[in-house]
Amino acid sequence: MATLKQIATKAGVSLATVSRVLNDDPTLSVKDETKRKIFEIAEQLEYTTSQSRKTAKKNTLHFLALYNYKQDIEVDDPYYLAIRHGIDTQCDKLGIKLTNIYECNIAAAPKTVDGILLIGQVSEDNLAAARTLSSNTVYIDYTDHQLDIDCIDIDLERISKEVINHFTQQGYQRIGFIGGQDNPDKYDIRELIFTEYGKFKGVVSDNDIYRGDFSSQSGYSLAKQMLANNHPSALFVASDSIAIGVLRAIHESGLNIPNDISVISVNDIPTAKFTYPPLSTFRIHSELMGSQGVNLLLERSRDGRTIPLRVFVPSQLILRETTKK
Repeated sequence: MATLKQIATKAGVSLATVSRVLNDDPTLSVKDETKRKIFEIAEQLEYTTSQSRKTAKKNTLHFLALYNYKQDIEVDDPYYLAIRHGIDTQCDKLGIKLTNIYECNIAAAPKTVDGILLIGQVSEDNLAAARTLSSNTVYIDYTDHQLDIDCIDIDLERISKEVINHFTQQGYQRIGFIGGQDNPDKYDIRELIFTEYGKFKGVVSDNDIYRGDFSSQSGYSLAKQMLANNHPSALFVASDSIAIGVLRAIHESGLNIPNDISVISVNDIPTAKFTYPPLSTFRIHSELMGSQGVNLLLERSRDGRTIPLRVFVPSQLILRETTKK
């Protein structure tokens, strides 16, 4: 941070003159040209007065990031780590104080905050408890069309349909699904749309839908079950982490990827390009979801906006070697 002495030296005036100019001393008699020069130098050196620093500190916003999962999941799935990194980085960039709390542990939250980031769907009880701390809330990685809450999410409906269209255009007539379920009372939108649209296109049946959690181990176990039966030759997997386990199970079965079975997944985590073979997957900008969630929360806090916004981050199908050319 610049000092008064540095400004005085560069402006060619006394330390006292710089101090009185920057603190707007009404008794000071100095040329406008000198004042302008001092202010320009102060701006160049990014100097802030003690009063402005006190004001900035006093006005610092405090956001709470409430995650609906254990922090351990960030180790197993970089998708979630990237969301948090986006939140952390943007709050740091904007000078916003941030408290991260996992497993929706509202009891550990500060008593007052200026806004709340809800990462993943939270229960009605946890949502109600969170909103007693602040009504300024935004969902990340989930969309709720019934509430007045901003949402940053992925267009999973479009992704699911695009997978069906891609495989059918390649001539596949039977497509399976391996996915997960975060909430026992709510099916994943990928599974719902994939099943509905796939049945409409005549390429999906209930017998080819397998559901566990979002871990590699779950993907491995579900793929073993699928491969023990008469299985489809094309497969949509809900996440790259699940797909890692699926690929292992397929290799162990002696099948060739993609000649015997093709695989498309979602997220494009860093290891996706290093699996064997490299994984075809949808690239999701999850870090952008985190940073834009912070931006929406800040904008709503600043402007008092009451109309909720729904934002989808872009996604792109990256074709690698688990699908046919």
